Amino acid sequence: MLLSRRSVLASAAAMVATPSFAASKINVVASTGMIADLVRAIGGTGVEVQALMGPGVDPHAYRQTRSDIVDMTRADAVFWHGLYLEAQMEEFLLDLGRKRPVYAVAETVDTDLLIGSEDYEGRYDPHIWMDPDLWVQCVPAVVKALTALRPKGKEMFEANASAFITEAEALSAYSRAALEAVQPPARVLLTAHDAFGYFGAAYDFEVLGIQGISTESEAGLNRISTLVDLLVERALPAVFVETSVSDRNIRALIEGSAAQGHTVTIGGALFSDAMGPEGTYEGTWLGMIDHNVTTIARALGADVPATGRLGRLKGAA
Repeated sequence: MLLSRRSVLASAAAMVATPSFAASKINVVASTGMIADLVRAIGGTGVEVQALMGPGVDPHAYRQTRSDIVDMTRADAVFWHGLYLEAQMEEFLLDLGRKRPVYAVAETVDTDLLIGSEDYEGRYDPHIWMDPDLWVQCVPAVVKALTALRPKGKEMFEANASAFITEAEALSAYSRAALEAVQPPARVLLTAHDAFGYFGAAYDFEVLGIQGISTESEAGLNRISTLVDLLVERALPAVFVETSVSDRNIRALIEGSAAQGHTVTIGGALFSDAMGPEGTYEGTWLGMIDHNVTTIARALGADVPATGRLGRLKGAA
């Protein structure tokens, strides 16, 4: 665990209390579903959170709409990921931050823990939510920001944060156990773009993406041909599509492999840059990671229950 719960957060016992300022919630606009979920988990009954990007939306390519601009300028605070994830919105968000409370949550993570970007010099892979131990590094920044906005809520924010970290630790332990059951020859994760670098580093998987870290990068014919050869040579059984990225290139891999006499299946659809439908377990960060881990482990040969860590998944592939 990279972050000591005891060193930065209070006991979860205070979580049961209803804050005196509940009638005046902090009106928050968050860029992605993952950031919105994190703010909701820590803010509890003290926040009202709106996510700009819903299920299936690619944050690399998303541009703010007129209604988004109105919502952000009227909000008490705006929380965004940073690390160039919201590449098309960055200039606007930086400008808004000179006038309003705006927090780039992932920018607070120690850069020594980050993976450098191959697409953009001087920048980092933004997909840190793929590793539970790394995602909790964002928790203190959210607690600090919410406390600055509502000092009376400090005790509740810290208690909620402690409870969130406890769940993240349990998810991390489940993920490690489930993925360790995948045998070494099959420990290869091939997806549409390089969103799983931190996943690979955490769980000792070779991760291959057709596109780079950003979905804006192009996948050339040479790249697809090289990956087809790799699939055939290693006799890899499955590749994975992503809910927020077109499956066109993945299907090209399957067809290319078939032309060489090797059958590759789609192991399942993974949540990469967006979570599942709102109101579902998969529509939370805990649920999206549980789904991904369970789907990957089962598709690559591990004996893992289809319903995941808590029995709440609809049934992974």
